[in-house]
Amino acid sequence: MVSPINPIEPIKPISPEANQVANKGGADFKKILENAINKVNDTVSNAEKLSNDFATGKTSDIHSVIIAAEKADIMLQLTNEVKNKIVEAYREIMRMQI
Repeated sequence: MVSPINPIEPIKPISPEANQVANKGGADFKKILENAINKVNDTVSNAEKLSNDFATGKTSDIHSVIIAAEKADIMLQLTNEVKNKIVEAYREIMRMQI
């Protein structure tokens, strides 16, 4: 007997702010980007703090240090890719002829 395919769940917004913007029908793109960049900045700062704590001997939990560093690295890579896509879209719009 073949089991049915589970329905796909809708994509959940990144943050409550993004959900509110989506419900309004308009997009406050600047606010969404600022919130996302602030989250990346907080993650990087946390990773740096944990690295410094490990280097000075304040903590001995290398696992949390490595996890925080990898999380920060992945978030920075994602931020860079999003930036590249935004610049690419802008250039494409500028090449359009009216």
